[in-house]
Amino acid sequence: MFVGERRTRLIRARKAAYYTQETLAYALNVDPTTVGHWERGKSEPLPYKRPKLAKLLGVDREQLEELLAEGQNAPSAAGSAAAPPPADAVTTSGDLDYDTWADDLDRAAVCLGRQEFVAAKLLLDRWTGQLASGADQRALHLYGRSLRLLGDLRQDQGVLTGPLSARQSYRKAMAVFAELHSDRRVAQLELHLAVLDEMSGQLEAAGRQYERLAADHRLDARDRTRALLWVGTALSKAGEGTAAITFIRPAIRRFEALEEPQDWSVAYQKLALAYRGDGDLRQATAALEVALDHRAGDAPMQRVRLDTAHGHLLLSDPATADSGLALLEGAAATATEYGMLHQLQAITGIRRAYEQQA
Repeated sequence: MFVGERRTRLIRARKAAYYTQETLAYALNVDPTTVGHWERGKSEPLPYKRPKLAKLLGVDREQLEELLAEGQNAPSAAGSAAAPPPADAVTTSGDLDYDTWADDLDRAAVCLGRQEFVAAKLLLDRWTGQLASGADQRALHLYGRSLRLLGDLRQDQGVLTGPLSARQSYRKAMAVFAELHSDRRVAQLELHLAVLDEMSGQLEAAGRQYERLAADHRLDARDRTRALLWVGTALSKAGEGTAAITFIRPAIRRFEALEEPQDWSVAYQKLALAYRGDGDLRQATAALEVALDHRAGDAPMQRVRLDTAHGHLLLSDPATADSGLALLEGAAATATEYGMLHQLQAITGIRRAYEQQA
């Protein structure tokens, strides 16, 4: 009698592509147990599933067939040793597999960077309900990270307040890290909560928090510089463009010294909006050109933010207003596609203000 055996190389390929069994199953529209059966050599992917499976794993069809061949025709005898556990089996004390938990959080962060909210939520949901009383420090640390990522997800979706909101998740995470005496992570969460204040329109309160945290040495140099930049952002949104520029320009210099190209590019985007609010369209255009020429990556969130800033600036000149409206329409379509509610609301507000002026 012949049965399959574990396809170790297939499991490694899945993990290298930052998928769990659940997220890969979601992408292929199959049940997670089906993926588990493939990896344990109990079944084969159907022919029409294989092209997409190969694409998701980053291999060609021949390489996929080699991965699948590993589990074929393995002999089995009565009385033989028990088969090894599945790759995702719980192996540590307290029914918590810490390594898999940490891996899933890394994958969730990658998914959030791509605005793949459903996949990120699947990964986080595996762990956010599993913490028992008397958990050790490592479990508490992973639980705090899980809550923070859940807050990031809800922030990106625009769920800022109320039950199951970003604010609720961040506060729970802050309590966990306070219990662990992790001052840096507590300060980071204070910074995230200030961002929520800003996004909710509480600009003065957010600005005060940003300014305090910009000098708070619980944070590293990058986070302190981000806080400095966001003081300028809050002032810019409040219509104080000149004051905003005095915070944004030093942040740009610090990001350059820290060799943080993505933050540096985003800071120029913020600078463009501050100059626009100050009525200096020449300087605003120059700053935005820097941001456009040095955009870091092409994640949907960053694309929407940059196109929104660009469209907003183009609306300031009647000669380019049509192009600005087209950019905003494209940004709104992307925000809708990825479920970025806050970004969509911002775009709607810009268009409404332009129509009222027109």
